[in-house]
Amino acid sequence: MATARNVRLFVIVDVVLVVLVIVLAIVFFSGGRGGGDTSDDGSPGATASSTPSDSSSATSAEPLAFASPTGNIACTMSVDGVTCTIASYTYAPPVVAGCTEVTGHVLVLNADGVAFSCVDGPPPAVAGDDVPVLEYGSSTSVGDYTCRSATDGVQCIDASGAGFQLARASWSELPA
Repeated sequence: MATARNVRLFVIVDVVLVVLVIVLAIVFFSGGRGGGDTSDDGSPGATASSTPSDSSSATSAEPLAFASPTGNIACTMSVDGVTCTIASYTYAPPVVAGCTEVTGHVLVLNADGVAFSCVDGPPPAVAGDDVPVLEYGSSTSVGDYTCRSATDGVQCIDASGAGFQLARASWSELPA
């Protein structure tokens, strides 16, 4: 029997996967815009099968999903990158070239760098209870990507230190 939480999680995961496919298609068809390393174009999957640890750090090669303790921010990580959704924010929506839909809810970090995605449809909902929580002060890694949860938001970086800080009130791109 599907509960409202399962349906919300399914919608969030679907939106994240669609965004990842779109980003990968853009990168593939544009020949890769970034000057950085390229990664395998394997299909990233987002599952909750790998649970973020409550300890200070966990490392994995398997894709995983986690949510901040409030559930407002939910992320999926794979060796190809990180995609985070934020259900509610108060910062000015970023401009995404060519987008006439909703922006500001989906932030991606991959080999091409950091970018917001254009979202067609409703914004993501708060993560359900079935999404593993990355407690404040904890971090988790998949491949070259590491995310840390803190009371001031979620920070995700790649091996070079490039990435983003995402919170309800603001977001910022982190330098390499």
